[in-house]
This record gives sequence, C-alpha cells and structure tokens, in this order.
Amino acid sequence: MGAGMIGFLRGRLVDAHRYGHVIIDVQGVGYDVTIANPPAVPLGTEIQLYIHTSVRPDAIVLFGFHSAEERALFELLIETPGVGPSTALGAVRSMPVAQLEAAIRSGDQKLISTIPGIGLKTADRVILELRGKFASGDAVSDPTEMREEIVSGLLALGFAKKEIAKALKGLALPEDDAEALKLALSRMASS
Repeated sequence: MGAGMIGFLRGRLVDAHRYGHVIIDVQGVGYDVTIANPPAVPLGTEIQLYIHTSVRPDAIVLFGFHSAEERALFELLIETPGVGPSTALGAVRSMPVAQLEAAIRSGDQKLISTIPGIGLKTADRVILELRGKFASGDAVSDPTEMREEIVSGLLALGFAKKEIAKALKGLALPEDDAEALKLALSRMASS
C-alpha cells in the first residue's frame, strides 16, 4: 500500500446486497468496496473495514477486510505470481488467516490447493514465495535456529542432523513441544 492510499473506512453500511460488494457511507460519500466476507450486521450499522487500494489503468478498486491481518494476508498473496485479487479474496474467504499462515509455513500444499483458483502448482508457488514472510511466525532457516529440544528428539529417533535441517528448513514450529514434535515428524516422513 503506497502513501496516500486509503487504509481503512469507517461509516454506515448502505448496501450489502450485491455479491462481493458493500457500499459504505462515509460522511456523505458512498465507497463501493469489494469484500471477502460480508459483514453480519443490518444496513445502517456503522462498520470499519481495512482497505487495500488497487490502482489500475481502468479503475481504482477498494478491497475491504474485517481485520488488518486479513488485509496483510491478501496483500502478500497478490504479490505471488499467478495469484490475482479474486483468488486472494477466495483465500481469505476460504479459511481463517491463522490456518492459511500455518499451512504456508508448514508447506501444506494439499490444504492450500483447496482454495478456489489455486491448484497444486500455484500452491507450491505460494509456499515458496510466502514462507517466512509472516511477522507473527518463527520461521526456521537452519538447525541452529531450530528449537534444540525438537532437534534432540529427532536425533534420538535416529534422524541425521543434515536430514533434519533439510526437512525442517523454513518450517515454523508451534510453541507447544508435543505439537512441534508431531509436526516435525510429519514433515520428516514426507521428505
């Protein structure tokens, strides 16, 4: 989002009947916003949407989101080659932000490919492009950054340190040790 772009809108919901669009009255100006999930409130209610402004040669399009996290995920997705705004909106519509972030971090190609408009090839590209770009994750890039207790557990199970580093590269492990070990074992089995 560049300087001078609209960051959020707060106003009265005027229209939510057109598929994928709402109109918000902000001090007498009606903003037509393309939205992933329509607000579950009656017309006339004041709402706030986080906005991504897309400037194209033929139009200025506002995309609206209920949270800054949804908008940030949308913006990351549209940076990925082969993922346009419609597909990125579909991703936000399809699953919670935390679930999609976890799927990208863990390389869950199958889950990502369930998003309308994303096949296996594009899912691979999304994982490759976005893994490690989330501010709220602890992406792992080499064994020295991996949690020592997880590495120790995998070593005790007979895996080689080089094998562990390769399989877990870029994987953010959950904070819970049991869950982290389960995810690491799953990743080791699939590599």
